[in-house]
Amino acid sequence: MEKEIRKEYSNGELTIIWKPRKCIHAAVCVQMLPAVYKPGEKPWIKIENATTEELIEQINKCPSLALSYDMNNKESKESKSFETKIEVLPNGPLLVHGLLNVTDKNGNVEVKDKTTAFCRCGTSNNKYYCDGSHIKINFRDKF
Repeated sequence: MEKEIRKEYSNGELTIIWKPRKCIHAAVCVQMLPAVYKPGEKPWIKIENATTEELIEQINKCPSLALSYDMNNKESKESKSFETKIEVLPNGPLLVHGLLNVTDKNGNVEVKDKTTAFCRCGTSNNKYYCDGSHIKINFRDKF
């Protein structure tokens, strides 16, 4: 198994954690904070271009959890409990927000505690989760 890539970007108060292998390229980050997230540049995250509050609001909407954060000045980290909510992204994955126990075909249980993106196009290499393959095949909703 390959080691997970993890990049960190800090403004002193908050550290953004980016895990590129989890990214499904929904572009919520770029749409919400285009001055911060610049995919064509290196580094692609310009954390200084938004307030900590704006960054937290955007990161909490990342559908794949490729983006997360730590508050640098907090000794204890509280986990948020979300009401379970299901959202269908147009031409993309099914998002389930909230605490989930996901049981695979072998009976193994994985706990998901924020947002989980499930594949709807059938081409993900990380079944049953979305890996962004819907973009490569130009998946379109049929309803």
